[in-house]
Amino acid sequence: MYIFWIILAVLVVYAVFFYNRFVKLVTRSKEAWADIDVQLKRRYDLIPNLVNTVKGYATHETTAFENVTKARSAAMGAQSPEDKGRAENMLTGALKSIFAIAEAYPDLKANQNFLELQRELSDTENKIQAARRFYNTNVRDLNIGVESFPGNLIANIFKFAKMEFFALDEADAAARKPVEVKF
Repeated sequence: MYIFWIILAVLVVYAVFFYNRFVKLVTRSKEAWADIDVQLKRRYDLIPNLVNTVKGYATHETTAFENVTKARSAAMGAQSPEDKGRAENMLTGALKSIFAIAEAYPDLKANQNFLELQRELSDTENKIQAARRFYNTNVRDLNIGVESFPGNLIANIFKFAKMEFFALDEADAAARKPVEVKF
């Protein structure tokens, strides 16, 4: 009879341990996603200022400005990590065109406001990458726990589910491709 109670107590402790572990991992993942959202909002707030600064020097480059505006709107409206990653890739590509325009205007490249916006945007991009790594680490730990035994038993009982990673951007994906060497 005592053995039954001991086994039952061990199973209850096991269940409580894994349940609390999953709660912690889900909470950390949500917190990390909130950090990404904060940095992305900062990025979205900087973009109109950057576009307006460049517009003052390159008024005939309307297509590039429209592309940035559309990409920014799409990124702000994306919800899931996969959609957000895709939209952010489009926005990054559109921003590259703005910086390419800036290269053609020496006065713009020397403009203090433009330089400050460029520095802030670069700083924000670094913070987004750090937040993304933190989020993906927490999601990885959660997903491993949900899929591996014996945690998967508790995850299934209490409906803990895997979460999506915040995908690599195109620059990172391109960096992972093998380098082509020609002689």
